[in-house]
Amino acid sequence: MAGPGAEVGALLAQVQEDLQQLKAKLRGISQGWESVDVGSLEDAIERTKSGLRKHAEKYLNAVNKSVLTISPFESTGPCSRQISKWGIPVEASQKEIVFPEMSSVSVQRGTSSPHVTSSSKQKVLTMLKLLSDPQNAQNRKVLNQNYGVSMPLMRKRKMAPVSPRRVAKGVTVGNLSVAPPSFHLDSSCSVLPLTKMDAQKGILSLIERGLIPRAARITLEKPLLLPKPAPLHEFHSKHKKRSTGGSAESKKTVAAMAPPRSLTSKGSKGTKGSIAPPPSCTSVVSLKKPKLLPGIQTWQSAVHSAGLQKTPEVTLTQGFRDLPVEFNIVIRKGNLDHGAPDLLAFKDHCCLFWGSALCFLERVARLLRDYAVPLAVVKGKKVMELLLDFEFHQRPTRQEFLSVIKNQVAVRKLLNRPGQRYRGQNGTEAAATKIQATWRCYTFRKAYINFRRRQWASGVVAISWLVRMHMVRVRKTLRESRQKHLENFYARAKHLAANWNRIRTSKRTVIHIPSLGYAQYVREATPDFAIHQGSQIGRLCEIQDPNVDVIYVCPLQLSEELRQYYRKLLGLQAAVRSGDPEDIADLQDRFKILTPEAVNSFSSRPLALATLLKYSPKTIQRIRNLIRGREAYIVGGLLHQDDLEVADVLDLPVLGPDPEVSRLYSSKSGSRRVFAAAGVPMPPGQQDIYSRKQEPALAKISQELPGLLAQHAKAVNEKRFPTWGKFLQTFVSQGGVIEAFPPSDSVTNLTVDMLIEPTGTITTVCAGDQIHADGPLRSSGTTFPQASVEPGVLNSLCLKIGEACRARGVVGYFSVDFATFIHPQTMGQQVWAVDLDLHYSDHLSLTQVLLYVTNGKLDSRSRRFEVQLAPKKLKFWQVRKEQPQAASQVTRCVVMSSSMTHHNLSLIYYSVFLQMCKAQGIGFDVQQKEGTIFMLFEDQKRHRFGMLTIGEHLQGVLMTFAHHLFIIYQELSAPNMHAETNFKGAVQDIEMILGVAEHNKLQFEEEDLQASKAQGLTK
Repeated sequence: MAGPGAEVGALLAQVQEDLQQLKAKLRGISQGWESVDVGSLEDAIERTKSGLRKHAEKYLNAVNKSVLTISPFESTGPCSRQISKWGIPVEASQKEIVFPEMSSVSVQRGTSSPHVTSSSKQKVLTMLKLLSDPQNAQNRKVLNQNYGVSMPLMRKRKMAPVSPRRVAKGVTVGNLSVAPPSFHLDSSCSVLPLTKMDAQKGILSLIERGLIPRAARITLEKPLLLPKPAPLHEFHSKHKKRSTGGSAESKKTVAAMAPPRSLTSKGSKGTKGSIAPPPSCTSVVSLKKPKLLPGIQTWQSAVHSAGLQKTPEVTLTQGFRDLPVEFNIVIRKGNLDHGAPDLLAFKDHCCLFWGSALCFLERVARLLRDYAVPLAVVKGKKVMELLLDFEFHQRPTRQEFLSVIKNQVAVRKLLNRPGQRYRGQNGTEAAATKIQATWRCYTFRKAYINFRRRQWASGVVAISWLVRMHMVRVRKTLRESRQKHLENFYARAKHLAANWNRIRTSKRTVIHIPSLGYAQYVREATPDFAIHQGSQIGRLCEIQDPNVDVIYVCPLQLSEELRQYYRKLLGLQAAVRSGDPEDIADLQDRFKILTPEAVNSFSSRPLALATLLKYSPKTIQRIRNLIRGREAYIVGGLLHQDDLEVADVLDLPVLGPDPEVSRLYSSKSGSRRVFAAAGVPMPPGQQDIYSRKQEPALAKISQELPGLLAQHAKAVNEKRFPTWGKFLQTFVSQGGVIEAFPPSDSVTNLTVDMLIEPTGTITTVCAGDQIHADGPLRSSGTTFPQASVEPGVLNSLCLKIGEACRARGVVGYFSVDFATFIHPQTMGQQVWAVDLDLHYSDHLSLTQVLLYVTNGKLDSRSRRFEVQLAPKKLKFWQVRKEQPQAASQVTRCVVMSSSMTHHNLSLIYYSVFLQMCKAQGIGFDVQQKEGTIFMLFEDQKRHRFGMLTIGEHLQGVLMTFAHHLFIIYQELSAPNMHAETNFKGAVQDIEMILGVAEHNKLQFEEEDLQASKAQGLTK
């Protein structure tokens, strides 16, 4: 059987014979498999595997026509390669490898072999695979069944994991011959025989394979490049094809241009692989200039001698800079004279680069021709210097063109003359092109500007629309948020009203936020707005009620000195009750002073305190921690939308009206509506002077009234309104009221603070007569209790106003200002309601301090303020002779102010100021409950403070208050320092009050005397 079948059969026979021998060896072993020579068994298996691999590989390579691979076994079969003594691999003879024919391995579909069926062939192939793979689990079973050999159980070999995507790399072509290592070491082996196939691979391949030494000198029989002289032609003339023979004149030229052989041979001898320098263009000299030959030959010999010695890199321009020859090329009317001697001589000098030189000259001539320059002289030496740059850049500037002209001043003057370009070559066409280009540029520029204007306008419109829509969305969100806050405000106010009777008698925490929610223009126009908000620190004194704890939110940063001062002041409560100055308690756990952290971020902007608190999450969180699990509510100032948001965040009710109600009825026009609804007397006048119908009248007033007012009137606040024009401008822009001033020279103003509880109960808290230190219509303080109006009349007016406010939804604290005077016609006292403020006032804050330091009570009906004096305590050595006296009730009068100003106070510290007052006898007597107490607001500017003076009689208190102001003024003022203060205004107003009081006293005494005389006569 021929072909692969015969080989497979022989292989099987060999395998059977080997296994028979192995079986014979194993029969002689009587004990188990412990002493079996496993190596013999492995050798037999490896031989079987090797034979199968070889023949299977031959068969598959012959079928697939693939390249044979080297077998991994150490064998000298036909797959191994023989190496010659030169190191060149010699392929095995084709006769050693017998490949099967394709016809013998191809099987036609539907036919079968006459000797071997397909099923038996499949079984044989399967058995061969199992026998060739000793690691297969079925190998032992096949050997045992067919040959009766029981193979031992062998451990499975661990094979390295092969990546399924790994690409097999290998050589698919035969290796090329390589020089053996001995060839490079043996100097006798100088030449290697090269085959035709090696030569076809190229010189580089032979050098890389080591067949040709790298330092060998290669001589080619046929050179790749042949030197040949290139003929030069005129730039303006057409190239004519050169004849075969050539003329004698051209031969002379070529002979002249060729370099000397002596120079070339010497140059090649000196250095290995060096090339002789190119011939200089000056070696070709025209015979028409015999005078130039000596200088040029000298320069040529110098150049060649330098080239033979060192051969440096010499540029063309460096060689021509040393020439003593200058070529003046004349250009007339923009045309070159090609027959001029200078141009021909310049051409001979520049024979090697005459094309570039002529191109440059033509460019210069074209420029001169375009500008109609009649005559210009070009310096040939300068042209040669610029040729290298011209070759590289190809676009010389006008300045470079003018630099080669000898008479460039005259030429530049012509070139700069307006319109000169249009007098030259193609001037008309250039002018037409310029006009058209200018017109196109103008039209395109105009269209572009219009396009950009429209584009800008469309962008502005789009941005404005986006901003507007964003503002609409933000306003809608704010409107919804504020509506939600307002609904929550009313819900909590309703809950507060339902539980007010229980809350006011139980343990509670009151959060005081003295925020003034004025409009922005009012806040910006108010100087020291933060100090104005922080002047109600007297709210801390509400801890007089043992069931009340106070959290005071301060709009200013307080130093430790000020905090210590108020801790001592509030600790006097026990001393006031007992009358012992040493009996001082520590009540700092009953009150907390908090400052929002946003004060530092918005220090330059006059913001409401509620707004600052809204942007202070740390302070809000601390308030939450302090009121956790306790009854609490907020007492604000002039409420704002931010107050409602803060209340919503803290989830606390507010003792106050709706911000819109507060803003509406706190204005002059709103207060007149309330007074009209209450039916109380008010000044004659007109409110709400701001509408569309009134604009012409207001414009006429603003034109005519300033002159009349300047002659017959005087502004009350000249700092705010220095001129009547400024006042009318503000009045027309904002609107206002016009009211009559009381027809009397003696007008007394008083302030009444009231409370409308959530249940609707109306209460008069305090009342006092005003002191005017900053002007006749601006309150700077009050005298307490008020003594200008009968209590019954005043209570009746206040009750009517309170009912009108309650009907409009006003809740909480508010104050009413009245003006009283003696009518000149009826000679009777009249009381006008002039102002209404729906917020916690400074007067009420000072009243809380007064009630705290005196432990007194105000009887609003009898117009008396009474305090209880504690009995004097005897010393331990004193003998008690009488019965202990009971506490006595005495009346007290008070003068208090929260706006005393002196700018020199900022020069000293508060501790020095208090020591100075103590040295001057200014202080407070705890036992007698009389004296002076100071209210300090801040310690940054320190120019404003509050002051309370308590005494037995009104006249004595007024005099004591004025005397203390005089002492402080003397201590703070200096002869060479003039500080701003309102002490003088306060003293003058007090003196006027004292004069009126003295006059009234004398009048009352005279009336009493006349009444007693009349009564005696009747008797």
